[in-house]
Parts: sequence; structure tokens; C-alpha cells
Amino acid sequence: MLSLVKVFLCGCTALLCLTSIGCFPKPNGPRAAVIHYAIRLRPGQDLRREIERFSKAREIKAGWIVGCVGSLTRLNLRLANQPGPTERDGHFEIVSLVGTLSTSGVHLHLSASDERGLTLGGHLLEGNSVYTTAEIIIAESKRLRFSRARDGTTPWPELQIAPAK
Repeated sequence: MLSLVKVFLCGCTALLCLTSIGCFPKPNGPRAAVIHYAIRLRPGQDLRREIERFSKAREIKAGWIVGCVGSLTRLNLRLANQPGPTERDGHFEIVSLVGTLSTSGVHLHLSASDERGLTLGGHLLEGNSVYTTAEIIIAESKRLRFSRARDGTTPWPELQIAPAK
């Protein structure tokens, strides 16, 4: 069951906030277990920077990207096992955006295709400029808390999952 909470304009971003209360048992009353946000970015906005700004502004402690469609005029990705960015200018369709969001940071991967349908994917860096739009659906769990910490399994801070406090 979905119930509409609010719709409002926030600068250049349209925001729709939905709560999903029928998917999970309610632990202590009517508090929603998962909240869904729908945002639209406008031409020229930076895809990563806006997602981070949105996540921080709402203090999302355990979020993930549900889906994204849109287009870019600039790609800036870190490809697998490469030390630096790969940058491209042109017109690109977003074919996939996935990742996790938390107050301790985001981990996002983007795939985008060019005018020939060739697709490039990697870690989403700053510098990905929206061409016409980016329509992004974000979900947030109110029962979990994500963080990033070095746990000895890799040299990088990896996702840590805990119950919400």
C-alpha cells in the first residue's frame, strides 16, 4: 500500500515523497518502514552532486537508488581498476544508475550509452552534467543504518549495515 505524503518544489528539483507501509510489518505503530522519493534534475545540474545534496538534506541513513532515466552531455566515471577518471563529452542516455546512500557517503555506479548505443559504465564521479532531465527514484529504509568503514576485507571503506537506532 502506498500513501502520498507530500509533493513540493525544491529549487530546480521536483520532489514526490511516498511512504510504503504495507510491505513490511509495522514494529511500533504507523511509522513507515520505507520511504520513496522521486526527484527530477534539470539541464546543467551535476548528477552526483545533486544526489549527494539531496541525501544530506534529508539525512538519509540507509538509502538506495531504485531507478533513473535521463540524459547527459558530459560523462565522468572511474572505470574498473583504473586510478583516475574517464571523461567524455557528447550526448548520452542513462541506462542504469545504482548505488547506496547514507550520511557517511554514497557509492554510485552509472552506465550510459552514446548515439551508437555503445555503453560505458563505472563509478559515478562529479562532473556528469544533465542534458534534458534525470528522473531519479530513491528509497530509504527507516529500519536500517548504512555506514562505510574499513573492515579488513579490502583496502577501502566498505558498506556496513546495522539496525537503525
